[in-house]
Amino acid sequence: MEVLNAHVNRLLALVTLAALVTGCSKVSNGTVSANGDHSWTRPGVLRIAVQNEPKNLNPLLSSNTTDVFIDRFMFVPLINPDEKGVQQPMLATEVPTMENGGVSKDGLTITYHLRTDAKWSDGVPVTSTDVKWSWQAIMNPDNNIVSRHGYDEIKSIDTPNPSTVVVHLKEKFAPFVNTFFTDSDQPYPVAPEHVLAKYPNINQIPFNSEPNVTDGPFKFGEWVRNDHITLVANDDFFMGKPGLKRIELKIVPDENTSINLLKEHAIDWVYQASIRTYPEIEGSDGVRIVWMNVNGYYTMQMNTARAPLNDVAVRRAIAYAVDKANLVKTTMYGQETLASEDIPNWMWAFDPAVRSLPYDPAKARALLAQAGYTPGPGGTLQKNGQPLSLLLVTDNSNITYRQLAVQVQAQLHRVGINAQIKVFPGAQLYAPAGEGGILQLGRFDIALDGWFAGIDPDDSSQFMCKNVPPGGYNYSRYCSPEMDAAQTMALTHYDQATRKQAYAKIQALLARDVPQIYINWLRQEQPVSVDFKNFTPNPVVENWNAWQWSI
Repeated sequence: MEVLNAHVNRLLALVTLAALVTGCSKVSNGTVSANGDHSWTRPGVLRIAVQNEPKNLNPLLSSNTTDVFIDRFMFVPLINPDEKGVQQPMLATEVPTMENGGVSKDGLTITYHLRTDAKWSDGVPVTSTDVKWSWQAIMNPDNNIVSRHGYDEIKSIDTPNPSTVVVHLKEKFAPFVNTFFTDSDQPYPVAPEHVLAKYPNINQIPFNSEPNVTDGPFKFGEWVRNDHITLVANDDFFMGKPGLKRIELKIVPDENTSINLLKEHAIDWVYQASIRTYPEIEGSDGVRIVWMNVNGYYTMQMNTARAPLNDVAVRRAIAYAVDKANLVKTTMYGQETLASEDIPNWMWAFDPAVRSLPYDPAKARALLAQAGYTPGPGGTLQKNGQPLSLLLVTDNSNITYRQLAVQVQAQLHRVGINAQIKVFPGAQLYAPAGEGGILQLGRFDIALDGWFAGIDPDDSSQFMCKNVPPGGYNYSRYCSPEMDAAQTMALTHYDQATRKQAYAKIQALLARDVPQIYINWLRQEQPVSVDFKNFTPNPVVENWNAWQWSI
């Protein structure tokens, strides 16, 4: 019965969307008002299409960029990078540094001073107790936390008064200020201790569906599953009254439908549109594209814990078999940059001397032959009677991922590798292990997806042995003493010159060992209405300044 009801609800949702597209088709040539806005715009109401419905709205349980995006409207961090990636104080009054005394000379103590005018929506002040409890909740093994990276480096936190947080580290951790309740590769905001501390774990609590105590520029309105989430302005927000009255997040799993809704002006923004939509959007009436340079990329993650990808020769053969330049050219319309390894060429830690393996199918076949693979039925290679078959998983809601998967499948087939494609909803693909996450549980051979990292070049959460899931982002299950040593060097030295040397070694190891194949560095496309003002994404999240938005 539940399956039948879900199917009926989905059909009704699709019918409603179709009616919405049809019903608004007459307003595409909207008139312009005296203040320059178009008739299709609903003043003060921003309508956003998101592809993936969150599993919950608890900011400490987020597991992908959509979760983080939605939560960030309602909950805010200590430190908030601006559109240039420069750290700015948010709940904190200043960014801790060695120069201002916020970071001790030995690098083991970091002190945050909090604002005294920040309040939760129920009127309770935001205090140091909230920060300490939020850290404890992240470290609670009973909570379905997707990453504890950086937070597990903390020995203890002192709260000498409501506006002071003193963090004591177990050892030096250079990315700490760029990790702790700010925009890292797992951006966590601070959560309300006085509401949540009573629960032994926060996995299944009413707050997750109705977070009615928040401190961000917007408050929770309603969540109609499989349809929309509504947020309303928090007029008492400590950074100032928001310029928007309401935000309507419409859950639209099909990206083609989202694009039609945008072109017909039934929505104002397609959140994180894939690059495949570029030709259709470019030049559309009343639409502009905002490009967001991020520390991110599209990648093929290889599960090195499963045969045959536990053999570096097979991984290198796959790298030689994949024509990355052709993938970027045919699916990204010249708008993205071919990647070498993970760190993009605009970051200080990038090493131009590192080169990934070039496209060379002949070398791919030779490596596979050396590894003991011989021709089998249908052109698929085999070894000991077993065909060289791999499970390639990806996100079903992203057009570009699906297109890339098909092209990669064809390229691998040409060298004798059979890749079977299986697509999953993003909520399932990226979910924590405790919720059946495909990547966290390692139920794949190759995962074709994207990655948004933080404002720091720290990539240890993906490549250190201790960060193999569950509870970490090392989905490739790559574990190397050389990598751990290089990462330790990068993490325990605070001077940029030493860190840059360490990241050169890290990138060289990635090129040699191929736990992932980096296709392109990501310049994220954000198509929005021309009436949407003050939209200036930072390199990690789009809504760092949402209270300044207007439409």
